[in-house]
Amino acid sequence: MKPTAPLRRACARTLLAAGLATSLALMTGCAKSEDDSGGDRGASQGKDAGQVVASPSGGTGPSCAIDAYGGEKRDLKSATVGFSQSEKEANPFRIAETASIKAEAQQRGVKLLTANAQSQFSKQISDVQDLIAKGADLLVIAPLNSDGWEPVLRAASAKHIPIVTVDRKINAAACKDYVSFIGSDFVEQGRRAADRMIGATGGKGEIAVLLGAAGNNVTTERTKGFEDRIKEKAPGLKIVFRQTTEFSREKGQSVTENLIQSRPGIKGIYAENDEMGLGAVNALKSAGKKPGAVKIVTIDGTRNAVQGIVDGWISGVIESNPRFGPLAFQTLDSFARGEKVAQDIVIQDSSYTKDNAESDLGKAY
Repeated sequence: MKPTAPLRRACARTLLAAGLATSLALMTGCAKSEDDSGGDRGASQGKDAGQVVASPSGGTGPSCAIDAYGGEKRDLKSATVGFSQSEKEANPFRIAETASIKAEAQQRGVKLLTANAQSQFSKQISDVQDLIAKGADLLVIAPLNSDGWEPVLRAASAKHIPIVTVDRKINAAACKDYVSFIGSDFVEQGRRAADRMIGATGGKGEIAVLLGAAGNNVTTERTKGFEDRIKEKAPGLKIVFRQTTEFSREKGQSVTENLIQSRPGIKGIYAENDEMGLGAVNALKSAGKKPGAVKIVTIDGTRNAVQGIVDGWISGVIESNPRFGPLAFQTLDSFARGEKVAQDIVIQDSSYTKDNAESDLGKAY
């Protein structure tokens, strides 16, 4: 039996209000109420967009406590938290992510230092080192890349500064180099996008993949989930084109312009974020294509992409929720007080289709 929407909302409120150790125990109860049949666990099942809810796979991996990490217990209100944003905030995902972190810090009365790497990895490394030098006691990092963090990890380790990453992982040792990762199940996002593409295309034809940026786990996992599901469920769909467009609307547009010239019969485009998908829409409009002539499926849940469903240009959007502020600070607070926290805290995302896009547009970011 599927839970009602109020029950799911109650689970969300309980998880965010409780201490993290308690929350992780509660995740199982909330998860067991969900239908885990393997299909699209999207908004069509009544789940509210815009809520950060732990998924059935949330709270996995080894747990960590502050004594094992090497730090000392403290009250978060007396601490300084540093937040490192990775990308230019022209992307609605990054705007919403930063806003969520700032709002939660303000609500809790916690001093927050912020930096933006402007999509330059070398700058992000120096940004975090600067946050440490300015006195950050705890760090929240939205990594641009998964590798190359050794200088930061050494500096943080020397001062026993706990690190929580959001949205993307870093390749490092849990409880030694960082405390927790908070984000989505990116492989599952890819699977759900594939299911939506199969439904939109009827499971036959040639399709293209606009890959995200190289060097991070989001691109790798969203690609794996999508391609594995296509092979499994729709052998009649042939992926004939793959190109990295770096999560950029401009590059998504230019690559799609070339794509529709070289592959005029292309039936679908899987864009690994909304910005690339919206770039693809611009290319199709410029080429005089009609809405829906090429099926586009994207991941994020930005307002412009959801509006694209309403307007007929996009066939589906899998949400990737950027509102990490409450859960990130709850993780830091619980860890600082001495509670154990999990290595991977995986949130549960919704989705948008033609059936709910117009009614749920206000929940998009």
